[in-house]
Amino acid sequence: MSQQPPSGRARGRARGRARGAIEEPPRRPGAGVAPPTAPPPVATVPPTDAPAPVASGRGRQRGGVTSRPPGAPPTSQMEALSLGEKGAGAAPASQPFGGRRRRGDVVIEEPHTRPAHIQDKKGSTGHPVPLVTNFFRVSSTPSWALYQYNVSFAPEIDYRGVRFSMVKEHLELIGETYAFDGMILFLPKRLEQKETVLFSKRRNDGTDIKITITLTNELPPTSPTCIQLYNILFRKALHEIGMQQIGRNNYNPEMAAYVPQHKLEVWPGFVTSILQYEANVMLMADVSHKILRTDTVLDFLYDLYNKTQHNFHENATKKLVGEIVLTRYNNKTYRIDDIDWEQNPQNKFKMFDDTEMSYVEYYAKQYNKTVRDMDQPLLVSRPKKKIQKGGKPMEGPLYLLPELCTLTGLTDEVRADFHVMKDIAIHTRITPDKRNETLQTFINTLNKNEKVQKDMKGWGLSYDKTLLKLEGRVMPPEKIWQRSGSYNYKPQDADWGREMRGQQLISCVPMQNWLFIFPARNSPQAQDFLQALVRVGPPMGMNINKPIMCEIPDDRTDNYLRTMREQMNDKTQMVVCLLSSQRKDRYDAIKKFCCVDHPVPSQVIVSRTLQKKQMLMSVATKIALQLNCKLGGELWAVEIPLKSMMVVGIDCYHDSATKGQSVGGVIASMNNSLTRWYSRCTFQHTGQELIDGLKVCVQAALKKFYELNSNLPDRVIFFRDGVGDGQLSAVVEHEIPQVLDTFKNLGSDYKPKVAWIVVKKRINTRFFAQAGRGLQNPSPGTVVDTEVTRPEWYDFFLVSQSVRQGTVTPCHYNVVWDTSGLKPDHMQRLTYKLCHLYYNWPGTIRVPAPCQYAHKLAFLVGQSIHKDPSLNLADRLYFL
Repeated sequence: MSQQPPSGRARGRARGRARGAIEEPPRRPGAGVAPPTAPPPVATVPPTDAPAPVASGRGRQRGGVTSRPPGAPPTSQMEALSLGEKGAGAAPASQPFGGRRRRGDVVIEEPHTRPAHIQDKKGSTGHPVPLVTNFFRVSSTPSWALYQYNVSFAPEIDYRGVRFSMVKEHLELIGETYAFDGMILFLPKRLEQKETVLFSKRRNDGTDIKITITLTNELPPTSPTCIQLYNILFRKALHEIGMQQIGRNNYNPEMAAYVPQHKLEVWPGFVTSILQYEANVMLMADVSHKILRTDTVLDFLYDLYNKTQHNFHENATKKLVGEIVLTRYNNKTYRIDDIDWEQNPQNKFKMFDDTEMSYVEYYAKQYNKTVRDMDQPLLVSRPKKKIQKGGKPMEGPLYLLPELCTLTGLTDEVRADFHVMKDIAIHTRITPDKRNETLQTFINTLNKNEKVQKDMKGWGLSYDKTLLKLEGRVMPPEKIWQRSGSYNYKPQDADWGREMRGQQLISCVPMQNWLFIFPARNSPQAQDFLQALVRVGPPMGMNINKPIMCEIPDDRTDNYLRTMREQMNDKTQMVVCLLSSQRKDRYDAIKKFCCVDHPVPSQVIVSRTLQKKQMLMSVATKIALQLNCKLGGELWAVEIPLKSMMVVGIDCYHDSATKGQSVGGVIASMNNSLTRWYSRCTFQHTGQELIDGLKVCVQAALKKFYELNSNLPDRVIFFRDGVGDGQLSAVVEHEIPQVLDTFKNLGSDYKPKVAWIVVKKRINTRFFAQAGRGLQNPSPGTVVDTEVTRPEWYDFFLVSQSVRQGTVTPCHYNVVWDTSGLKPDHMQRLTYKLCHLYYNWPGTIRVPAPCQYAHKLAFLVGQSIHKDPSLNLADRLYFL
């Protein structure tokens, strides 16, 4: 891998200065703007659980209640259900199926994509292995059903709280176990009459209110509505055992671990969901951690000001916009969209009743918080349009006080600090045994809690007491082929770095004309590296000639670019740049020049990589392998029985320079051994732009395949990465049909066999293998295609890599389109084989090689180039 400096946040930040920001001189966080005599009207009140509106969208207040869209079908609406326990408030909301799913909500209904011809999706290759997984069965009593009733009031009652109170008056009839959202009532029992009429009196005027409860549906335990109810009940149970919901997951702040030397604390918690799997409804639970700073955003601003007063407002805006903060007074998270330097805590805003109140007064009254710094600016979080509790549309942004906000997560600078990450890993990297122990304690706590058990018993439900046991299979290790022969590797390690020493690479491109640019002060390192490179090349079959040595006076970016312009010509094959330090702008400039302005493969090395002389030969070997790949050489191969097949990898990455723009990387194999690749990328702001771009890329790849092989492939296998939660239907309904339509442009009779596999890396499923009395990570090649897969999908899990610390994360593969004619066994074997073909690592990786290549391409373009790379490089792995 080229030595790349730490990048900006993956999602890309808004870099614009705050409206009204003062350029010179900058105001310190707590210095000076007097409150105006007539403060500008503030659009809305600060965030709160009580009178404040609930935010949504990018700057959302996560975990809030969603109001029902007009005309939405009540059958699938179960938001803000009041779970009928005396004194219990409304439960956390569950997202309606028809609306936009809030980040972190459980996706109950996904598109049914299992092809009709796949009756049995189980493979057979490999030997069986007993496994344990992080799932607990959710059991219901025999002949259990959920009864759904419509509740109407005459005359109509506008306020939902009054409706809750009136229904609660009739607990003798409906029982203490119920769920009600103001219109729909769910009961675990059937009332005697299909239509039950009750009466209550309105308290303010004594009017008789007729309440009609009508049975509308009887739902089986596996229905989506029941699954949604299970999740609501479970969130309530988590609250009962002292967990606090922050963002999408639940954490226990009382068990926080502190890392004082880095001003961090780690909150342990769980990510959970209840869904229908192959044969059972199950609870998935995995250990999660929330990393918080112990200092406030105001402390951060003061530190920044003390470090650099020049352009302070602009620097602060760049650092903070896009970050997520936690307000500890209500445990809600918000996205910072701007900083308002003109306002301070003494400014006033309008409450819902049109009275005015300052932020200082508000926080003192609502949360008993004393605001100490009266001159701090306000953080701005802009929610998307939302309906307030009173029914009015919420206008304007939310304003937060830096003094009361804590930054969450880790900055890129912190992630690049080895010492910080090592100290955090002590708390977050958990072995399989420890993970199992934590999950067992968690379920025991739930099962022993009286309130939780009373609630579950009322609904006729229960959780299993132990983790689910199932059977997986371990596929046989692959034989690695190089020019000088084949060899096996140690299956448990899935690494053949040691075995390939002295072996000749499949194909090598002689390095005859190349540049080596380095600063004068790094000249000794450059000479040592060159000697090592020339020594390691021949045993691998690489012929490395002496380069044009270009010593530059210092490491300014202009010196590198000027030297490349002066020294490069049409015969130049490669440019190697040695940098004295990590600087993203310098790296980006070199890559942009070499990928766009003057297309030639390039390698960037940071001098720190070459410091340890005892490691120099090893480093030189790895760089030599990369150089060969970038020139178009091939390193190793595995046996691929299928002929005339093209494998395509697709991944997306958000452009760090252009807000709202994403880069799609597409890479396609060009030969039978899947060792040569052709790459293209596409830019898009919308889903349709991505589809149009993918069509162009796929068509170009097929034409290139024909040019090299004199025929089009009989099979095309797509591995689609970068599909987020809730995006599967868009891929199935729009992306696949339109991309497949491109085949017609290559001839009316061209109809290849096609498979489209959605790859998901960010999952919470874990598998553990038995090791004596304890548990360990499963062996590479472990596949699971039963029990925890979904009945509506043709899917499987694969553990393809080995990890030395913590618990290995499997990958989930969902075959959403299949006319390939391949059996499930073949699909699993092919996927595992592809995990062996990533040339940046002599071992298996977590995803198939084309997915990782597509990610590397999209990352390079989205982070550094921001333009379409030259097509002259498309047939080489120049982006490694």
